[in-house]
Amino acid sequence: MQLIIYAVLISFVAALAAGHFLIPVLRRLKAGQSIRDDGPQSHLSKAGTPTMGGVFITIGVLAACLVLLGSGDRYLWFAVIGAVAYGLIGLIDDMIIVLKHRSLGLRPWQKIGMQVVFAALIAVYAYRDPAIGSRLYIPIADVYWDLGIWYIPFTMFVILALTNSVNLTDGLDGLAGGVTLINCATYAIIFAGLLASQPWAKDMMIFAAAMTGGILGFLRYNTYPAKVFMGDTGAFFLGGGLVMLAIISRLQILIPVMGLMYVLSSVSVILQVGSYKLRHGKRVFRMAPLHHHFELGGVHETKIVSVYMIITAILCLLALLALSV
Repeated sequence: MQLIIYAVLISFVAALAAGHFLIPVLRRLKAGQSIRDDGPQSHLSKAGTPTMGGVFITIGVLAACLVLLGSGDRYLWFAVIGAVAYGLIGLIDDMIIVLKHRSLGLRPWQKIGMQVVFAALIAVYAYRDPAIGSRLYIPIADVYWDLGIWYIPFTMFVILALTNSVNLTDGLDGLAGGVTLINCATYAIIFAGLLASQPWAKDMMIFAAAMTGGILGFLRYNTYPAKVFMGDTGAFFLGGGLVMLAIISRLQILIPVMGLMYVLSSVSVILQVGSYKLRHGKRVFRMAPLHHHFELGGVHETKIVSVYMIITAILCLLALLALSV
């Protein structure tokens, strides 16, 4: 328990300090967010708000992991490298947006191409690792499902789906951070419960707690009205970190439960695009992702964020209950 507290506090303080010193730097560099014209009109007032705040979270996580580094922390660094790899994709994307003063950064094929490469490397490493392997844990039934070689494409799909879903959820002040905070805190509890039986649980408990603390520090600046946005730097780092927690715990099967709000973001976009193309311009939602549909319906973004977090907290509690049966 002490390790969880130390990891949260160290990461929180580091992220908080990073924000204090770097937000003025981002403003001087005019690293402001470009707002898309086809988005909610209420968001146009947010144009120019500094972006790339996800760097604060990354700094917090790295600081906690370095301070609490022990011997043989192989899984800790596997998780860190996986999260940072996706954060770098987001950082490159954000840098292009800022430097070229446009709302779109990397071309879709460039972004997906890099994601696929990293997903393949992570999936193959996990498949070959003796403590992770090709088995998924099925809660309640208390059995393992061995996917064999199919574990690799399955895990690649999970990585791509979750990282992009977190990115799609990042559309309101504090939304992606708030939802991911609850998920990471839940994983810290899960790994704390595995300390006696799994040798890698300590590493991952530290990483999950560090993610929790880093997000807490970042939310000091990102809650409504946001002083900084996480950008793709933060969204992809969070998605990458979250998927590493799921992979190493072998609990990918719980992602649709704990991460339901991410799933709804992606599904709403898929339905919207599919309907628009197949039904001659007809839409299912006022706007996608789903949180914008509610926003255009008159619900204030702070209420949407609160409801998303409440639902996520309840679902994470259910996941913990399923694991304790």
